[in-house]
Amino acid sequence: MAFSQGESLFTGYAALGGVPLVSFAVTLCGALVAFAVLRPRRVVPLALALALPLLTFAVPRPGDEGRTVNVGIVQGDVPGEGMYALGDEPAIVLRNHANGTHALAKAAREGTLPKPDLVVLPENSTDIDPYRDATARQIIDDSVKDVGVPTLVGAVVAIGEANRATRSLVWDPVTGPGAYYDKQQLVPFGEYTPFKEIFLALFERANLVGRQSVAGDKPGALRMGPVTIGAVNCYEVAFDWVVRQAVRAGGTPLVVQTNNATYALSNLPPQQLAMSQLRAVEHNRAVVTAATTGISAYVTPEGRVAWQTKERVADMNVVQVPVRTRTTIATRLGAAPEWALMVLGVAAIGAAVWRRRGANR
Repeated sequence: MAFSQGESLFTGYAALGGVPLVSFAVTLCGALVAFAVLRPRRVVPLALALALPLLTFAVPRPGDEGRTVNVGIVQGDVPGEGMYALGDEPAIVLRNHANGTHALAKAAREGTLPKPDLVVLPENSTDIDPYRDATARQIIDDSVKDVGVPTLVGAVVAIGEANRATRSLVWDPVTGPGAYYDKQQLVPFGEYTPFKEIFLALFERANLVGRQSVAGDKPGALRMGPVTIGAVNCYEVAFDWVVRQAVRAGGTPLVVQTNNATYALSNLPPQQLAMSQLRAVEHNRAVVTAATTGISAYVTPEGRVAWQTKERVADMNVVQVPVRTRTTIATRLGAAPEWALMVLGVAAIGAAVWRRRGANR
């Protein structure tokens, strides 16, 4: 429910109780309006419904701290669509994003774009494992040396001979590949197959998953140039604990790498952008999103989309984003509001049942 409120009066509740509180407020408001329609003589429910969105102005929000960082964003696009979005030709996705990085470097040298402090590429910005393929490694290294700043590369890398990891990899222009974050919240039937012995035997399409992904076990706090970013990988932006963990580990700004190519021009990319808007407000952090096919974007800590790309085009930019370290009440409380609301819901159901039984006696 909360993710329908990317930029509304209800969004402010995220700074108080996270995404669960936004969902609760929207649902409660709808219930109060319905009650007021069914019982038109009772004005209190309608008054409460009108007050709920306005009360977000009273939610305390940390202010600006006067520090910024320039983040380069590259959206390289991919050749195909749907299930085969990455195309059949090896390394074409890698070349697209390497060329985009070279173009960004050229624009920064010529002064048409500000000089970046770091650059972010999308999830799957290389379709070849740079640890195992010397050509892929060289292509990435050349582009990062050209731009001259640490670059976050999205790669699917081999783990042993049977598994893989979806990795956010910091590539330094001098020392090459270094620190990394491996995606923790994996996509079922996309990155791994639950009950794989059953599903792989029954459904041929389940084999498209290929190697089974291995989840990481560390938060996405990665040092890049002057800041420690909070790395979040695609699907993970929908999960409270992953984003909170990155912020608590010192991540600022938040960086969401995503590959929406399979779902390009559907309702998924704008929905995912709305999720980033909620996360920005929830944690008082700027959010930078780099997508293969869009929507790449910069969201302010107030939840406003300050810049975004169109879909299915190659694009790039350097955005100046605030670096904030102060936390919100929601970040400090963690999952407590969610548990409190669940207990409240169970208690309400129990009270309703008790009242119904009392009325029937």
